[in-house]
Amino acid sequence: MKIACYLTLLLATSYPSYSQLLPHEGPSVDLSHGKLVVSKNQRFLEFEDGAPFFYLGDTGWELFHRLNYTEAETYLENRRQKGFTVIQAVILAELDGLNTPNRNGDKPLIDNNPSKPNEAYFLFVDSLIRLAADKGIFIGLLPTWGDKVDKAGWGTGPVIFTPENALVYGTYLGQRYRDFPNIIWINGGDRSGGTDAAGTGSNFPVWDALGKSIKAADPNHLMTYHPWGEKSSSAWFHNSEWLDFNMAQTGHGQRSYAIYRMLREDYDRVPVKPCMDGEPRYEDHPINWRPDSLGWFNEMHVRQAAYWNLFTGAHGHTYGCHPVWQMAAPGRELVGYARHYWYDVLDLPGAWQMLNVRRLIESRPMLNRVPYQEVVVNPGDEYDHIAAVKGTGYLMVYTPLGNDIVLNGDLLTALSYQVSWFDPRSGKTLKAGTTTRKPVMSFRAPSRGPGFDWVLLLDETD
Repeated sequence: MKIACYLTLLLATSYPSYSQLLPHEGPSVDLSHGKLVVSKNQRFLEFEDGAPFFYLGDTGWELFHRLNYTEAETYLENRRQKGFTVIQAVILAELDGLNTPNRNGDKPLIDNNPSKPNEAYFLFVDSLIRLAADKGIFIGLLPTWGDKVDKAGWGTGPVIFTPENALVYGTYLGQRYRDFPNIIWINGGDRSGGTDAAGTGSNFPVWDALGKSIKAADPNHLMTYHPWGEKSSSAWFHNSEWLDFNMAQTGHGQRSYAIYRMLREDYDRVPVKPCMDGEPRYEDHPINWRPDSLGWFNEMHVRQAAYWNLFTGAHGHTYGCHPVWQMAAPGRELVGYARHYWYDVLDLPGAWQMLNVRRLIESRPMLNRVPYQEVVVNPGDEYDHIAAVKGTGYLMVYTPLGNDIVLNGDLLTALSYQVSWFDPRSGKTLKAGTTTRKPVMSFRAPSRGPGFDWVLLLDETD
């Protein structure tokens, strides 16, 4: 009954919306810090000089395939202003990326042969990666979308990869991009890393060949794997030497906290590797592809995904917007009930509010934060789950519906704290005085209800 009432309210509520009025200044990331590496505690990413790196991604999957250079500059500049540090994009794109040319009229491969890359197509890919570098943005570079390995019931294909030609293609990519400063490799592409969709074979040899060959030719860049929905790369590749950090896809159906338990499972795996959500619920995406009955994911949902992910142990987070990933535009088939064009939704509230996420995470020591769920006395149910994370000198607690937060003070170490409330919508911090440690500590958020999420900040003062 409680969940049913919540869902009814969720569909009927008009949510408060705030635009972030202070864009990120300068390059999104300072690439002069050197290459990215896994942190010494194996939980985060950092530059080789020790500077922390916050992975804040956007899914621009069709960037190379559907945008011209001018449009790409518009998109990348918009994302720079919002503080995105990674754009996830695919070389052999999902939406008929082999047989429909890019905006320059070029196809990526000659005769759809992975051993015969088309130089003109790759020169354009190079130019957009360099454009991103000029803006201080990494490209999370996918060699191919998964339909070129396994049709899995959706995707145009055709299937073109074998373990043998995957080695050739991977070696070519590694050699071509090993000296670019702003690459993070993302193997996979919305597919199982194990049994294929038909249940008659395995995708593992192809993906493993791609991972090994790219890494052998390019030891300079980190690599992960993008799985299909509600799965993690850890299911198949956790112990693979080429996999530097795990990536999950929590997907576009779940609205509760339940799916984020997968992140905690990755966090607890041995050997330890960083983990994150690389494809959560997208803004302006129909909930579970059922817009008539369930409505659409909005800024409230994408904020919940970000804070639940990061407070469960993730090193970073990826945002997505449904029309943007596919670069929806007039004359193109709109995929998955998309209802807007990409250039009309670049400034949706949830996209701006990812900059607030980044600013909050970077406001405190980043590389030693750990999930601290045990401190929360009243974690709530799956739809109002309260999540906590701690680091040197601070505790952050996220309440997705503004519910009261009750903490076990015996698990805190300082004698006194500065109390503040961070507003995920506006990015503003409201000071709320100081408090001393007690066995039970209760905090009431400034507002409550769907759309009124808050982060409680406790900063040690002694």
